[in-house]
Amino acid sequence: MDDEIEQPTDQQVADLAAAGGWDPSEPDAEALIGSERILNQDEIDSLLGFDLTDDEVAERTGIRAIINSALVSYERLPMLEIVFDRLVRLMTTSLRNFTSDNVEVSLDNISSIRFGDYLNSIPLPAILSVFRAEELDNYGLLTVDSNLIYSIVDVLLGGRRGTAAMRIEGRPYTTIERVLVQRMIEVVLADAKAAFEPLTPVNFVLDRLETNPRFAAIARPANAAILVKLRIDMEDRGGRIELLLPYATLEPIRKMLLQQFMGEKFGRDNIWESHLATELWTTQVEVRAVLDELQMRLEDVLNFKVGDTVMLNATPDSLVELRSGQIPLTRGHMGRRNHNIAVRVQAPLSPAARKAVQRMK
Repeated sequence: MDDEIEQPTDQQVADLAAAGGWDPSEPDAEALIGSERILNQDEIDSLLGFDLTDDEVAERTGIRAIINSALVSYERLPMLEIVFDRLVRLMTTSLRNFTSDNVEVSLDNISSIRFGDYLNSIPLPAILSVFRAEELDNYGLLTVDSNLIYSIVDVLLGGRRGTAAMRIEGRPYTTIERVLVQRMIEVVLADAKAAFEPLTPVNFVLDRLETNPRFAAIARPANAAILVKLRIDMEDRGGRIELLLPYATLEPIRKMLLQQFMGEKFGRDNIWESHLATELWTTQVEVRAVLDELQMRLEDVLNFKVGDTVMLNATPDSLVELRSGQIPLTRGHMGRRNHNIAVRVQAPLSPAARKAVQRMK
């Protein structure tokens, strides 16, 4: 005997059709009523983060963003964004003076990327300048693409306006082109120094120019870095500058870059700081004056009797050490003041001052 199939009501068919799940005219629609809704291919791709229309640089979503080891979680550094906004304003003025042309500088985006992935993504030919941040004791990378190189050379050498810069493929950059681009890079690094000045003094010094990314390795391929893309437009000409700063370079000033505004103290209360300082000044500290120390056998100590004499390796002119617990503080000469035994301090108390006195001796 065949199993009877329960026929759906007209209301069930109308509700399912209104939800966009199925077409009532399909032959299998009645059998699928009442079962769980099945995802179509587009919904599965969206859930997993796969999209055939995206390029490699597009942001991934879904599960693919979780399992993709090439992506780096970007730690937001609010003060760094302010520094780069200041850099854009400074570069707009300095490049106008440098080229004697109308220059517009814009900040495209700030992202986080692995250093090896960035080197593989650089469109060649390009000029890569390795610079050193002296106070941070590390390096950074500044990349100038070919469009901006030919545009700068064309502007500085008096090229006509309204015509695109000529690009000659298949040849290395000439000495004149490298020198002109180097002058522009020095202007950008000087602006970067001025942009960091309100936060911390950092001097950026150009180390070398490279055209092969393999020779511009300043960090390990897996190390994370911050990539800043700047767009430079000179009417109908222009190009892109990319500034790469490894996280290791920014680590010494990371706490400063985490600030929401200049001088933020991350919630510290000045009232409690002053109260703690006041209480510390009134704290009682036990100080001991140690004349001398001896090492003896336990047997000899246990055999001490009344009237025994312990000979110390100290003379009346020997220095007495002042201690607080087990911490030595300073030294001094023992003497008498009125009816009290006293110690005249002969060395400063702070460790830095003691080291300075020892160097002078």
